[in-house]
Amino acid sequence: MRSQHTVTIITGPTCSGKSAYALGLAEKQGGVIINADAMQLYADLPVLTAQPTAEEQARVPHRLYGVLDGADMCTVARWVALAADAIRDAWAAGHPPLLVGGTGMYLKALMQGLAEIPPVPESVREGLRARMAAEGNAAFYAWFTAQDPRMAARLKPGDTQRLLRAAEVWQATGRSLADWQADPATPMLPEAQYKLLAISRERQALYKRIDARFLVMMAQGAVEEVARLHARGLSPALPVMRSHGVPELIAWQEGRLSRAEAIAQGQQNTRHYAKRQWTWIRNQFPQAAWVELGDKAV
Repeated sequence: MRSQHTVTIITGPTCSGKSAYALGLAEKQGGVIINADAMQLYADLPVLTAQPTAEEQARVPHRLYGVLDGADMCTVARWVALAADAIRDAWAAGHPPLLVGGTGMYLKALMQGLAEIPPVPESVREGLRARMAAEGNAAFYAWFTAQDPRMAARLKPGDTQRLLRAAEVWQATGRSLADWQADPATPMLPEAQYKLLAISRERQALYKRIDARFLVMMAQGAVEEVARLHARGLSPALPVMRSHGVPELIAWQEGRLSRAEAIAQGQQNTRHYAKRQWTWIRNQFPQAAWVELGDKAV
């Protein structure tokens, strides 16, 4: 492995300080920051998804932030292709690439490769989204379990995006996604040498940061972002509509929750997500070097 093909990955739970840590590191190294957060891909929610500010993006080059419309659905394979192009561009320019984000499935797929699943026709995708919207997750999951019990056993009714993806593959190919995933995979960048860092904080300190950040987002434009997004009438099955805070703020705007209830639920759901991320990273990335930030402001 040649040193110029090193890729630094900075991951960790939401609100742990990944972006600020990466910004400081990129400034020291002359690097390029590449987004590895599924929600920060979308242009609709720069505040609610905590995308780097314009000032931060002016300090070092940033890639793949706010590059997709909310009506778009980004698969793991699509992100891997986008990220690989951004990494190659950084290498060609002589700038170290730093991948930053907590979407572990993206990072794992980049490092280990993906099975070459045939593309799913848009008609199949739209039909399944409509079915889920009409029937609800529980009924959709029951239907899918009867079709592909092996893959269904890996999922839960609430895993909307993963459930839809598994159903799409089954319906389009006649083969379980579990079978496709068992096929040998080739990494997109076999020449890459990955350095994996995981940002950590004391659990209760992290939860306090999450709660405080949600309130700051509310004050800085998240409410207006969600109102504009809701007005578009997009499918609730789209990833952007399930971003942390979106369902809760929509429920408040529709009168189904009070403002206080929406905030409390948004904070709680984000804390639960951070806990799941922590567990996932420890289980899936045992090679990661943990960076304990403690009480640092970043």
